[in-house]
Amino acid sequence: MLGVERFVNQRFDGRVCVVTGGGSGIGKATCVELADRGARIAVLDVNEDGGRATEAEICKKGQTAQFFKVNVGSWEENKSAVDEIVNQWGCVDVLVNDAAIMTFQPIVDLPLDQWNKVITINLGAAFMLGKLCIPHMNGGAIVIVSSVHAHETTADVVPYASSKGGLEAFCRAVSQEYPSTKVRINCVAPGAVDTPMLWSNPNVKSGKEKIQGKVGKPEDIAAAICFLASADARFINGTTLVVDGGRLDKL
Repeated sequence: MLGVERFVNQRFDGRVCVVTGGGSGIGKATCVELADRGARIAVLDVNEDGGRATEAEICKKGQTAQFFKVNVGSWEENKSAVDEIVNQWGCVDVLVNDAAIMTFQPIVDLPLDQWNKVITINLGAAFMLGKLCIPHMNGGAIVIVSSVHAHETTADVVPYASSKGGLEAFCRAVSQEYPSTKVRINCVAPGAVDTPMLWSNPNVKSGKEKIQGKVGKPEDIAAAICFLASADARFINGTTLVVDGGRLDKL
Protein backbone atom coordinates (compact mmCIF):
# COMPACT_ATOMS: atom_id res chain seq x y z
CA MET A 1 0.00 0.00 0.00
CA LEU A 2 2.85 2.41 0.70
CA GLY A 3 3.93 2.33 -2.94
CA VAL A 4 0.38 3.07 -4.12
CA GLU A 5 0.03 5.96 -1.66
CA ARG A 6 3.32 7.49 -2.76
CA PHE A 7 2.29 7.25 -6.39
CA VAL A 8 -0.97 9.05 -5.63
CA ASN A 9 0.86 11.75 -3.68
CA GLN A 10 3.12 12.42 -6.65
CA ARG A 11 0.25 12.94 -9.07
CA PHE A 12 -0.57 16.46 -10.29
CA ASP A 13 -4.03 15.90 -11.74
CA GLY A 14 -5.46 19.18 -12.98
CA ARG A 15 -2.74 21.24 -11.31
CA VAL A 16 -1.28 24.23 -13.15
CA CYS A 17 2.49 23.95 -13.54
CA VAL A 18 4.63 26.76 -14.94
CA VAL A 19 8.04 25.65 -16.22
CA THR A 20 10.71 28.01 -17.54
CA GLY A 21 13.27 26.74 -20.03
CA GLY A 22 10.64 24.23 -21.10
CA GLY A 23 11.86 24.00 -24.68
CA SER A 24 14.85 21.76 -24.05
CA GLY A 25 16.93 19.79 -21.58
CA ILE A 26 15.81 19.58 -17.96
CA GLY A 27 12.94 22.00 -18.52
CA LYS A 28 11.45 19.94 -21.33
CA ALA A 29 11.85 16.69 -19.39
CA THR A 30 10.10 18.32 -16.44
CA CYS A 31 7.20 19.51 -18.60
CA VAL A 32 6.73 16.01 -20.02
CA GLU A 33 6.99 14.29 -16.62
CA LEU A 34 4.53 16.66 -14.94
CA ALA A 35 2.11 16.26 -17.84
CA ASP A 36 2.40 12.46 -17.60
CA ARG A 37 1.35 12.85 -13.96
CA GLY A 38 -1.77 14.79 -14.90
CA ALA A 39 -0.69 18.43 -14.79
CA ARG A 40 -1.61 21.28 -17.09
CA ILE A 41 1.65 22.74 -18.35
CA ALA A 42 2.60 26.31 -19.16
CA VAL A 43 5.80 25.97 -21.21
CA LEU A 44 7.88 29.16 -20.96
CA ASP A 45 10.89 29.58 -23.23
CA VAL A 46 12.51 32.24 -25.37
CA ASN A 47 13.08 29.61 -28.08
CA GLU A 48 9.80 29.32 -29.95
CA ASP A 49 10.73 26.20 -31.92
CA GLY A 50 11.75 24.30 -28.80
CA GLY A 51 8.81 25.51 -26.74
CA ARG A 52 6.25 24.62 -29.38
CA ALA A 53 7.85 21.20 -29.84
CA THR A 54 7.40 20.51 -26.12
CA GLU A 55 3.79 21.73 -26.31
CA ALA A 56 3.11 19.50 -29.32
CA GLU A 57 4.69 16.42 -27.71
CA ILE A 58 2.49 16.78 -24.65
CA CYS A 59 -0.71 17.58 -26.53
CA LYS A 60 -0.16 14.66 -28.91
CA LYS A 61 -0.70 12.36 -25.93
CA GLY A 62 -4.02 14.03 -25.12
CA GLN A 63 -2.52 16.04 -22.26
CA THR A 64 -2.71 19.80 -21.71
CA ALA A 65 0.10 22.25 -22.50
CA GLN A 66 0.42 25.76 -23.81
CA PHE A 67 3.57 27.50 -24.96
CA PHE A 68 4.37 31.08 -23.95
CA LYS A 69 7.29 32.79 -25.64
CA VAL A 70 9.01 34.55 -22.75
CA ASN A 71 12.41 36.06 -22.09
CA VAL A 72 12.47 35.39 -18.35
CA GLY A 73 14.84 38.33 -17.89
CA SER A 74 11.97 40.68 -18.78
CA TRP A 75 9.48 41.79 -16.13
CA GLU A 76 6.92 42.72 -18.79
CA GLU A 77 7.09 39.36 -20.57
CA ASN A 78 6.93 37.41 -17.31
CA LYS A 79 3.94 39.42 -16.11
CA SER A 80 2.11 39.04 -19.40
CA ALA A 81 2.57 35.26 -19.34
CA VAL A 82 1.52 34.83 -15.70
CA ASP A 83 -1.51 37.09 -16.21
CA GLU A 84 -2.60 34.97 -19.18
CA ILE A 85 -2.01 31.70 -17.32
CA VAL A 86 -4.06 32.86 -14.32
CA ASN A 87 -6.83 34.27 -16.52
CA GLN A 88 -7.03 30.97 -18.38
CA TRP A 89 -6.51 28.42 -15.59
CA GLY A 90 -7.30 30.39 -12.43
CA CYS A 91 -4.15 29.81 -10.38
CA VAL A 92 -0.56 28.60 -10.29
CA ASP A 93 0.10 25.40 -8.35
CA VAL A 94 3.73 24.70 -9.25
CA LEU A 95 6.50 26.97 -10.53
CA VAL A 96 9.71 25.43 -11.83
CA ASN A 97 12.53 27.91 -12.52
CA ASP A 98 14.92 26.15 -14.91
CA ALA A 99 15.92 28.66 -17.61
CA ALA A 100 19.58 29.67 -17.36
CA ILE A 101 22.56 30.87 -19.37
CA MET A 102 26.34 30.79 -18.90
CA THR A 103 29.36 32.86 -19.91
CA PHE A 104 32.94 31.60 -20.20
CA GLN A 105 35.37 34.43 -19.52
CA PRO A 106 37.66 35.45 -16.67
CA ILE A 107 36.02 38.05 -14.48
CA VAL A 108 38.41 40.84 -15.52
CA ASP A 109 37.53 40.28 -19.19
CA LEU A 110 33.78 39.91 -18.68
CA PRO A 111 31.71 42.86 -19.95
CA LEU A 112 29.34 44.34 -17.39
CA ASP A 113 26.33 43.73 -19.61
CA GLN A 114 27.13 40.00 -19.71
CA TRP A 115 27.34 39.83 -15.90
CA ASN A 116 24.00 41.64 -15.65
CA LYS A 117 22.39 39.37 -18.25
CA VAL A 118 23.39 36.14 -16.48
CA ILE A 119 22.34 37.41 -13.05
CA THR A 120 19.01 38.71 -14.38
CA ILE A 121 18.05 35.56 -16.28
CA ASN A 122 19.34 33.04 -13.75
CA LEU A 123 18.58 34.79 -10.44
CA GLY A 124 16.37 37.75 -11.27
CA ALA A 125 13.81 35.55 -13.02
CA ALA A 126 13.30 33.55 -9.82
CA PHE A 127 12.48 36.81 -8.02
CA MET A 128 10.20 38.09 -10.78
CA LEU A 129 8.26 34.86 -11.28
CA GLY A 130 8.05 34.23 -7.55
CA LYS A 131 6.66 37.72 -7.01
CA LEU A 132 4.13 37.16 -9.79
CA CYS A 133 3.09 33.58 -9.01
CA ILE A 134 2.99 33.38 -5.20
CA PRO A 135 -0.17 35.54 -4.87
CA HIS A 136 -1.96 32.94 -7.02
CA MET A 137 -0.71 29.94 -5.01
CA ASN A 138 -2.45 28.17 -2.16
CA GLY A 139 -0.61 25.06 -1.09
CA GLY A 140 1.71 25.46 -4.06
CA ALA A 141 5.35 24.61 -4.61
CA ILE A 142 8.31 26.34 -6.22
CA VAL A 143 11.28 24.32 -7.39
CA ILE A 144 14.39 26.15 -8.56
CA VAL A 145 17.10 24.45 -10.60
CA SER A 146 20.41 25.39 -9.02
CA SER A 147 23.70 23.58 -9.79
CA VAL A 148 26.66 21.89 -8.15
CA HIS A 149 28.46 25.07 -9.26
CA ALA A 150 26.82 26.72 -6.23
CA HIS A 151 29.01 24.43 -4.08
CA GLU A 152 32.13 23.62 -6.12
CA THR A 153 33.02 25.35 -9.35
CA THR A 154 35.66 25.99 -12.02
CA ALA A 155 37.31 29.02 -13.58
CA ASP A 156 35.64 31.39 -16.02
CA VAL A 157 32.03 30.83 -14.91
CA VAL A 158 31.82 33.39 -12.09
CA PRO A 159 28.40 34.88 -13.01
CA TYR A 160 26.85 31.42 -13.37
CA ALA A 161 28.25 30.11 -10.08
CA SER A 162 27.27 33.34 -8.32
CA SER A 163 23.72 33.19 -9.66
CA LYS A 164 23.30 29.56 -8.61
CA GLY A 165 24.60 30.28 -5.11
CA GLY A 166 22.23 33.22 -4.98
CA LEU A 167 19.30 31.02 -5.96
CA GLU A 168 19.92 28.73 -3.00
CA ALA A 169 20.08 31.72 -0.63
CA PHE A 170 16.93 33.13 -2.26
CA CYS A 171 15.19 29.81 -1.65
CA ARG A 172 16.11 29.75 2.04
CA ALA A 173 15.00 33.36 2.54
CA VAL A 174 11.69 33.08 0.72
CA SER A 175 10.84 29.94 2.71
CA GLN A 176 10.81 32.16 5.83
CA GLU A 177 8.24 34.57 4.41
CA TYR A 178 5.30 32.21 3.90
CA PRO A 179 3.83 29.25 5.76
CA SER A 180 4.38 25.95 3.98
CA THR A 181 0.61 25.65 3.68
CA LYS A 182 0.76 28.64 1.30
CA VAL A 183 3.85 27.72 -0.69
CA ARG A 184 6.96 25.58 -0.28
CA ILE A 185 10.18 26.50 -2.07
CA ASN A 186 13.19 24.25 -2.66
CA CYS A 187 16.14 23.89 -5.00
CA VAL A 188 17.49 20.92 -6.90
CA ALA A 189 21.21 21.07 -7.73
CA PRO A 190 22.10 18.90 -10.72
CA GLY A 191 25.59 17.71 -11.55
CA ALA A 192 26.58 16.91 -15.12
CA VAL A 193 23.44 16.30 -17.16
CA ASP A 194 23.19 15.27 -20.80
CA THR A 195 21.90 18.57 -22.19
CA PRO A 196 23.03 20.99 -24.90
CA MET A 197 24.32 23.34 -22.16
CA LEU A 198 26.75 20.70 -20.94
CA TRP A 199 28.19 19.65 -24.29
CA SER A 200 28.44 23.21 -25.67
CA ASN A 201 30.41 24.30 -22.58
CA PRO A 202 33.89 25.31 -23.87
CA ASN A 203 35.44 24.38 -20.53
CA VAL A 204 34.14 20.84 -20.99
CA LYS A 205 35.25 20.74 -24.63
CA SER A 206 38.77 21.88 -23.72
CA GLY A 207 39.06 19.55 -20.73
CA LYS A 208 39.39 22.44 -18.26
CA GLU A 209 36.25 21.16 -16.54
CA LYS A 210 36.51 17.42 -15.99
CA ILE A 211 33.31 15.40 -16.03
CA GLN A 212 33.87 12.99 -13.17
CA GLY A 213 31.56 10.03 -12.72
CA LYS A 214 28.16 9.58 -14.26
CA VAL A 215 26.38 11.98 -16.59
CA GLY A 216 22.71 12.14 -15.69
CA LYS A 217 19.73 12.34 -17.98
CA PRO A 218 17.27 15.25 -17.93
CA GLU A 219 14.63 12.78 -16.78
CA ASP A 220 16.68 12.09 -13.63
CA ILE A 221 16.43 15.73 -12.62
CA ALA A 222 12.79 15.95 -13.68
CA ALA A 223 11.96 13.11 -11.30
CA ALA A 224 13.61 14.97 -8.41
CA ILE A 225 11.77 18.16 -9.33
CA CYS A 226 8.44 16.33 -9.37
CA PHE A 227 9.19 14.84 -5.97
CA LEU A 228 9.96 18.25 -4.44
CA ALA A 229 6.79 19.70 -5.97
CA SER A 230 4.65 16.81 -4.74
CA ALA A 231 2.73 16.09 -1.55
CA ASP A 232 5.38 13.51 -0.64
CA ALA A 233 7.76 16.43 0.00
CA ARG A 234 5.31 18.34 2.20
CA PHE A 235 7.84 18.54 5.08
CA ILE A 236 10.71 19.74 2.86
CA ASN A 237 11.06 23.51 2.63
CA GLY A 238 13.88 26.00 2.06
CA THR A 239 16.53 23.44 1.21
CA THR A 240 18.58 22.09 -1.70
CA LEU A 241 18.51 18.52 -2.97
CA VAL A 242 21.78 17.67 -4.73
CA VAL A 243 21.16 15.28 -7.64
CA ASP A 244 24.60 14.76 -9.13
CA GLY A 245 25.33 11.03 -9.22
CA GLY A 246 27.99 11.62 -6.55
CA ARG A 247 29.89 14.20 -8.57
CA LEU A 248 30.60 16.55 -5.65
CA ASP A 249 32.42 13.70 -3.94
CA LYS A 250 34.90 13.73 -6.82
CA LEU A 251 35.42 17.47 -7.39
